[in-house]
Amino acid sequence: MKIAYITAGAGSMVCGSCIQDNALAGALQKRGHDALLMPIYTPLRTDEESVASTKVFYGAISIYLEQKVPWFRYLPQAAHGWLARPSLLRRIAASSSAVNAKSLGELTVSMLKGEEGRQARDLQELEDWLATEFQPEIVHLTNSMLLGMAPRLKSRLGVPVVCSLQGEDIFLQDLQPEYRERAHQILQQRAREVDRLVSTSDYYARHMAEYLDVPLEQISVARIGINLDGHGSDNRPLRPRPSGAPLVVGFLARICPEKGLHDLLSAFRILCERAPEADLRLRVAGYLGGRDRKYLKEQLRRVSEWGLENRFEYLGEVSRSEKIAFLGGLDVLSVPTVYEEPKGLFVLEALANAVPVVLPAHGAFPELIEDLGGGLLVEPGSHEALADGLETLLLDPERREVLGRRGQDTVREKFTADALAARTETIYQELLSDGGQRGASLSTS
Repeated sequence: MKIAYITAGAGSMVCGSCIQDNALAGALQKRGHDALLMPIYTPLRTDEESVASTKVFYGAISIYLEQKVPWFRYLPQAAHGWLARPSLLRRIAASSSAVNAKSLGELTVSMLKGEEGRQARDLQELEDWLATEFQPEIVHLTNSMLLGMAPRLKSRLGVPVVCSLQGEDIFLQDLQPEYRERAHQILQQRAREVDRLVSTSDYYARHMAEYLDVPLEQISVARIGINLDGHGSDNRPLRPRPSGAPLVVGFLARICPEKGLHDLLSAFRILCERAPEADLRLRVAGYLGGRDRKYLKEQLRRVSEWGLENRFEYLGEVSRSEKIAFLGGLDVLSVPTVYEEPKGLFVLEALANAVPVVLPAHGAFPELIEDLGGGLLVEPGSHEALADGLETLLLDPERREVLGRRGQDTVREKFTADALAARTETIYQELLSDGGQRGASLSTS
């Protein structure tokens, strides 16, 4: 099967969606498919070996200038090609801060308008290349912000178009009101023009069916999966807990308000107040974008005011090997997201290393914990409830061991990159065999 998987580069950030897209494309290739991972905006950045093409469509610099400078759209193709060089895009991405939705409303609406938007030239280049150079049997878009491409790609290529749903409504909520409403309207229209939508969880399928105003039967569910290379390779916890060693709570996610580090800090303070003599530590790792530096500074100020500097450590962004080592040194992982998380890749990564999790009971977390059996759910937004959940596991090493092992076994059985590829492959085969007319709202797990 020839699959064109179009994925959005996230600039200098290693994001969960990029890791997931790369893992899926690599696993599809290993299953014998000609799966081409095609980055747009910027080159793909993951903490694993990238399988993405080096050619970048919809170069971030060009599409921005097309939006802001009308005459730029009429420059020769050579000028656009020069600005889309991967080396230049990587340098620009490395020097820029995280994407701020508040400044991208106009561009978002234009992209969703597809051939009627100011990036029509980029769409033409993409469809020409696919039609003449690759000739796919199926096109897969990484998120609904790319649905503006779908009608033209379907018409020109004559193949099914699939679109993943990975949390993009959270991005839309941050747009300025006038652009948010317009983008939502166009998105609802475009969602009806695609052959199949694919969600990362049952929760998010239900949520997006309502948000996009489409039948739930139009949305398939392909649960997330990870590349297990290096993760708890002997199917045991990475290290036994030595007698007298500190008890370590971990946080592994992007450093931003949405991921809830401030709530975890408040819960950790409660733990320390309950047991002032206990040797408790909080270790934090994750990407920090420019717009969130003030947020981290505020959290560090709180840590200092509470006198917890010796119990807290921020490691910054970590490589894959550093991430696995980081997880191996934890007793419990908690990422108490403020928003309702649609994926939760860090849950799989922790449990792959036999580290149990404590999470708020919202979004995809309840079904993940039900399937994986590797952690506890607590009341969302409650610092006391989060502290109670953490305390329950920290005081019970036997339960931590049982939950960690149970989760580790389930990740290895059902939540690998190959399992994700098998679920996605089933969706592709269904579309190719019957034109995508069959309902598919049930999980393909």
